[in-house]
Amino acid sequence: MTRCSICGGTEFTSRKVLWPELVAAWGLSPDETAYVDDQQGRCCTGCGASLRVVALGRAIQDACHTTSVIRSCADDPRLATLRILDLNGADVLSPALAGLPGYVRADFPQVDMEALSYPDGMFDLVIHSDTLEHVPNPLQALMECWRVLADQGHLCFTIPVIVGRMTRSREGIPKSWHGNPALTADDYLVRTEFGADAWTYLMRAGFSRLSIHQVEYPAATAFTAW
Repeated sequence: MTRCSICGGTEFTSRKVLWPELVAAWGLSPDETAYVDDQQGRCCTGCGASLRVVALGRAIQDACHTTSVIRSCADDPRLATLRILDLNGADVLSPALAGLPGYVRADFPQVDMEALSYPDGMFDLVIHSDTLEHVPNPLQALMECWRVLADQGHLCFTIPVIVGRMTRSREGIPKSWHGNPALTADDYLVRTEFGADAWTYLMRAGFSRLSIHQVEYPAATAFTAW
């Protein structure tokens, strides 16, 4: 039984979120289409968290060595001193963390993830959710996340992962966007399609250890790196 890491709920509802143009642009098979729909459209009835957000919550629990649901993190004295950088926010999860005194919100693309304006070692926890695929140079963005983390600090993030293929750049092929299909702003433009080798970007960026968190494999993947 899947348990929501945000509120602890165990009931979920499903809806389809992909549209034909995006399925065609990514060349998704019916099975891949189904699990990406689950990733984004299968949501906790208690708080509304998608499986993607549930996976990110589990990554944060791992990083913070807690089993507390994210909604109660503000009551956990072990987390009260954490310095947290949230680089784009995730529905339900970010509002729960925002009550912590060390929480900083800095949304991409207004914030340049390839050149963060924070000193080295400033944060204990850096978070971003389904953002890296939109950054022109995802490796540089991960290196910046590594730079602003303190010793023993952790990065927790999600990206859409198509598990049966390798990562590819979309440079030189027709443009594709996520989000509302009517929106074609550059922040929705997909620059990288991540696959089974997504974890190697973390090693190349300077991280030495990582854990991978799956919710209803292969639907939702989240990473914790340090």
